[in-house]
Amino acid sequence: MWHVQTFYPVRQHDRLIKDIEKAVNGEHSAVICYQKLAQMAATPDIKKQILEIRQDEIRHFNTFINLFMSIAGRKPDIKITEPCPDQYKTGLEFAFKDEQETVDFYLNIADYTRDKTVKQAFKRAAADEQNHAVWFLYFLTKQPARDPFQ
Repeated sequence: MWHVQTFYPVRQHDRLIKDIEKAVNGEHSAVICYQKLAQMAATPDIKKQILEIRQDEIRHFNTFINLFMSIAGRKPDIKITEPCPDQYKTGLEFAFKDEQETVDFYLNIADYTRDKTVKQAFKRAAADEQNHAVWFLYFLTKQPARDPFQ
């Protein structure tokens, strides 16, 4: 039985490892941030949806860790890349912007890699991230009405 491994030029291999590690850390940061946002959610339905988004991020995190370890041969250095805002609305704005930027980043990885498994994982994650961005935008536009005298 033959085992076929995709050959990467050293420069592309190093770039892919760096980018997957960045994706791991972005997902890790999102998992932590979305737990915080869920606790501040304006309604139980919004909280439930944020926790569902968080589950997607956990799935991406685990997928990217496995990809990283299979390509780099080691575990990634996991860290929080950006702190989550302490205010709910600011947190939603932060999450929306981050999800949108992540879509572009993931599609870029999918475009340059030759590895079909990596390509497929990042295309799927990009689609999820775009869906998450739509949800966060919806939450931003559906803020509960506030009493103008408070």
